[in-house]
Amino acid sequence: MKKILSYATLLIIIVCGAMPLVSSAQSSDKEYYGRPSYWRPYDQRGINVFETTKTPDTLQYDGARVRFGAGFTQQWQSLKHENTTALNNKTTNRLYPLQSGFMTAQANLFMDIQLADGIRLNVTSYMSARHHNETWVKGGYIQFDKLPFKGEFWTKLMEIATIKVGHMEVNFGDAHFRRSDGGQTLYNPFMDNLIVDDFATEIGGEVYLQKNGLFGMLGVTNGMIKGSIDSTYKTAADANTSRSPSIYLKGGIDKSIGDAIRVRVSGSFYHNSSNAGSGLTLYGGDRTGSNYQNVMESAPAGAALPATTAAAFSGRLNPGFSKKINAFMFNGFLKVKGLELFGTLETAKGRTKNETADRKMTQLSAEAVYRFGPAENLFIGARYNTVAARLANTTAITYTGDIKVNRTALAAGWFVTRNVEMKAEYVIQKYKDYPTANYLSGGKFNGIVVEAVVGF
Repeated sequence: MKKILSYATLLIIIVCGAMPLVSSAQSSDKEYYGRPSYWRPYDQRGINVFETTKTPDTLQYDGARVRFGAGFTQQWQSLKHENTTALNNKTTNRLYPLQSGFMTAQANLFMDIQLADGIRLNVTSYMSARHHNETWVKGGYIQFDKLPFKGEFWTKLMEIATIKVGHMEVNFGDAHFRRSDGGQTLYNPFMDNLIVDDFATEIGGEVYLQKNGLFGMLGVTNGMIKGSIDSTYKTAADANTSRSPSIYLKGGIDKSIGDAIRVRVSGSFYHNSSNAGSGLTLYGGDRTGSNYQNVMESAPAGAALPATTAAAFSGRLNPGFSKKINAFMFNGFLKVKGLELFGTLETAKGRTKNETADRKMTQLSAEAVYRFGPAENLFIGARYNTVAARLANTTAITYTGDIKVNRTALAAGWFVTRNVEMKAEYVIQKYKDYPTANYLSGGKFNGIVVEAVVGF
């Protein structure tokens, strides 16, 4: 009864907080102020948007314009966790003590500038996040959908081409278009991202070609989350000190059949043969943190509890391919009226610079979301996500098998307006086949997380 009252109180607080926004909300597609061209909205209209389209923009260019937007997320969680190690809660395998409560709110700031006809600039900053409580710039890029060159060749080329250059989010796979990113959680029908979260910001460029529903992309980056001119060094396991660029490809089809059906299939490949610098971060590039706070985190007896920033990625798994990596991701998306099906099949192989042999990781995810009501403003959804991987540097603990992590999530949500969303999720996650000395051995967490989101 006490928990039921807590949930009811939370929902009343969120609804009351949203009421002023409901009364002043816009029901039309008119913008608050000038939007950029070839752009993904930060509200409900941005859901199921992947790469920006090449459909000619109806907004005429009449001079430079600046648009500020934001994403705000307030969360409340009631999760419990456990492991089966005999010494649990007594020594080093003790888990972080959890209670129900609110998390610190997260916030993103978006700045989009239309510099010229078909040329826009984006800069995104994390104003508050789990991993970085201080303001932190995520990155920025310039996107060309038109070029300021005269001639029919350039005009025809840019009817199908898009060029992005900057320190930006790498377009590997389609799952990153549906993920939560700090305060911007509106695109994700669930609370957190995949267990192995494919996300990185790297310095480089991407070139896209799109026509008649077919699309392809080639990207090249420095392979690191930041710029670096530092010298690299040899290790006993690897004398290779070269620093190679990351090269990645993507291609697929995205077609609508009438007004009721949309089908999208894509394949992506990411390759880096050697990074002896600060390390590859395709699976560890998130600087905001997960939305399951401090769950399945170790808290040794007699030691201080881990700081929020030191335990920012609770519930996720990083396979640790920091030296070299070859990764493939295949995604399928089907929307039939209000029903959405989204799947991910991913396999990767790589190692750290302290290992001599490559390891493998496989991830599967299947999502079903049904949107209904006026403008599909209500939804229910289910996701199953499983990962099998070899732990990094496993020779040190003489363990050579694959560990497994499985997650099932059930979610429901309501777009009060296109900018204001409420959603809740029940999640259960299990850790299998970990070494018995590992505090995650036999681990499990489950419970409820609720979010109130604003995006504009």
